[in-house]
Amino acid sequence: MTVKSSISLTDRQDAFVRSLVEEGRYPSVSAVLQQGLELLRLRMEGEEIQVEALRNLLDARREGSFVSGTTMKGRIAAIADKKRRARDI
Repeated sequence: MTVKSSISLTDRQDAFVRSLVEEGRYPSVSAVLQQGLELLRLRMEGEEIQVEALRNLLDARREGSFVSGTTMKGRIAAIADKKRRARDI
């Protein structure tokens, strides 16, 4: 199903869209705008997936064990020392 809509573009946007059609990259102005909307939809869906993944990660971290700053500094120092020793060999 196709729905006709009336939209307003800035002069710059209109020139860009028309140049894409004139170059033969798209068959019509409508096709350019449809592609743009599809890309926006995909981007927003991707962002929603990323936000959900971050929420899940934060929830998992909240439920996990807490490591103090001092302990973490010690762990980082040990990893750095191990890398330095491996590099010097």
